[in-house]
Amino acid sequence: MKTIALIPARFGATRFPAKLLADLRGKPLIARTYLSTLATGVFDEVMVVTDHQDIARAVENEGGKVFFSQKEHESGSDRIAEAAASLDADIIVNVQGDEPFQDSSSLSDLIAVFADPQVEVASLMSPIKGQDLIYNPNIVKVVVDAKGFSLYFSRSPVPYPRDESSKPVYFRHIGIYAYKKELLMAFTGWEKSPLEKIEMLEQLRLLENGYKVKMVKTEHQAVAIDVPEDLEKALAYYDARFSS
Repeated sequence: MKTIALIPARFGATRFPAKLLADLRGKPLIARTYLSTLATGVFDEVMVVTDHQDIARAVENEGGKVFFSQKEHESGSDRIAEAAASLDADIIVNVQGDEPFQDSSSLSDLIAVFADPQVEVASLMSPIKGQDLIYNPNIVKVVVDAKGFSLYFSRSPVPYPRDESSKPVYFRHIGIYAYKKELLMAFTGWEKSPLEKIEMLEQLRLLENGYKVKMVKTEHQAVAIDVPEDLEKALAYYDARFSS
């Protein structure tokens, strides 16, 4: 089973312009993400998909592979699908370009679930620790069935604890997706679905078209850089983990 990691890398970002070129201890953020993904040893191939020369150069300076987009894209999934169309692969993994510290154990577990032929798409989730995160709409929550397949994704706190004595465990959706290539190509051709438009969550398009996402639990707390303040968190994480 050939598995390829594709890292969509868009230059523009509303809340943090040019963030993928921000310096993270001597290397651009996108280079850190590429090198971290490669270092997991999980994938047969790792490639960055971009439409910007500076991002391409940052990756190529590390000896990395780049696919240069020829089209405008609304989402990372659309961007990687353009690259995936010409690749010989069974599983395509969408690794977020702004998450520079990838975890080999989590990614290995993610790929392993495809041994079950019923699994066509999978993603990661981690327990949410802290009430503030549960009610934060930027933290996407997921609920699953008894077999670990997604029931719903939401920016709202789901499940809602109507009985104060209940103590639900909340899970945060970590936006790394693994697709069978055929499903990725089909998914990016579908129209945006009603729930997707309401919550602004593209994974709801899968649910509304009858596909459940196999969710894989991880304790790894991904560091995603969405705003400039997040870069400080990433620097602190890097210093704690990698500095002697």
